[in-house]
Amino acid sequence: MSLTFAPATDDALPLTLVAKDGVDTFVAGLSKPHAAWVEAHGFKAGLGAVLVLPGADGAPEAAVVGLGDAKARARRRFGTAAARAKLPAGTYRLETDLTGPALDEVCLGWLLAGYRFDRYAKKPAPKAALVAPQGVDAARLEAIAAGEVLTRDLINTPAQDLGPDELEAAARDLADRFAATIDVTTGDDLIAQNFPMIHAVGRAATRAPRLIDLRWGTSGPTLTLVGKGVCFDTGGLDLKPAPSMGLMKKDMGGAATTLGLARMIMALDLPIQLRLLIPAVENAVAGDAFRPGDILISRKGLTVEVNNTDAEGRLVLADALALADEEMPDLLVSMATLTGAARVAVGPDLAPFYATDKMDADALRAAAPRVADPVWELPFWPGYEPMIEPGIADLDNAPKGGFAGSITAALFLKRFVTDSERYVHFDIFGWQPSAAPARPVGGVGQGARALLEALPGLLKL
Repeated sequence: MSLTFAPATDDALPLTLVAKDGVDTFVAGLSKPHAAWVEAHGFKAGLGAVLVLPGADGAPEAAVVGLGDAKARARRRFGTAAARAKLPAGTYRLETDLTGPALDEVCLGWLLAGYRFDRYAKKPAPKAALVAPQGVDAARLEAIAAGEVLTRDLINTPAQDLGPDELEAAARDLADRFAATIDVTTGDDLIAQNFPMIHAVGRAATRAPRLIDLRWGTSGPTLTLVGKGVCFDTGGLDLKPAPSMGLMKKDMGGAATTLGLARMIMALDLPIQLRLLIPAVENAVAGDAFRPGDILISRKGLTVEVNNTDAEGRLVLADALALADEEMPDLLVSMATLTGAARVAVGPDLAPFYATDKMDADALRAAAPRVADPVWELPFWPGYEPMIEPGIADLDNAPKGGFAGSITAALFLKRFVTDSERYVHFDIFGWQPSAAPARPVGGVGQGARALLEALPGLLKL
């Protein structure tokens, strides 16, 4: 699926954005018939509201979309995107006083409102097209939309059709498209190459575990992304109940988001050296599944007591992070659908993140609202370190008690980043539970746009 702007044309219909407090001024500038039409329809410019203005022959001559008020816009990201499905077929050009991030949000929302996951059931796409307005970097927004499409498609695909093999294929497709290199370590070779925890988590599945290692760029600062690629999570021997297992096709949302972000970076040709690591596994139940009480020796040499086989994501990430840390990149970022505790803390809309460097955290917080990608900082709180130290081993993968579950998981991962000075971890949800403008129910990227927006400052580009 390609989400792009329409070519410029002289026949494009004007599409005017009007705020709630600007209706009177807008109406005053219309012809008498159009002014009467607006008043007759009681148009109040609610966020995403649409009114088509007819010409003398009754065909659409123009359209107006409501911007609502500041409160409505703050409560509903991409609110104007709902208008796209309501507009009749045609090509439109924006007429608005919006500039900068506000205009970018409208345009990106328009693109994303065209997304449909139709692999298994056809869904009608909106027939209204938009010419990129002046002042908008159309190529950048199209690259961001394409990365988001990749992320959503991967998350939405059920595990029967997206296991470690298919996740590797998606990475290889990306490498081929952008002339990146890729290396994959699979099955028992994981043991030989010292990735014991990735192997332990994935060995029970019929689809072999693997570590995907993609590299792109030959000069500039170094950025390493690590994405959790658990293609389905049964919980292992600590089997999840059915209600908790229903959405586990999305447990590779961290991998999907980092792949989408990598696509954005490469499409925009950012002057960096990018590395993407994805431990891709399925956490299955079989005779050789890893067990509660097992003690695993990680790539880092740290021992880990398995107190819950359903806390497997941090195990596979740990080996990948240890590998990433050996190169000491300028910035190391992990993304994972890691804990239910993060959802309890901030809900599905916000992407909580942790940062070892205050300036990195400040940059992400500043960037997120500019691109309508909300994030929220949580702390690497050292007071909780004893909770992940079981005594019988160096680390506990599932501390008892249930308190601060997202923080203790982040602290666990941080133990495997000892040489890199700057580490950021995102504990994302990766799923839109109810339909919203430009975000249908299903897989969704979180944190990628905020990180992309912050990268020039983070890496001094």
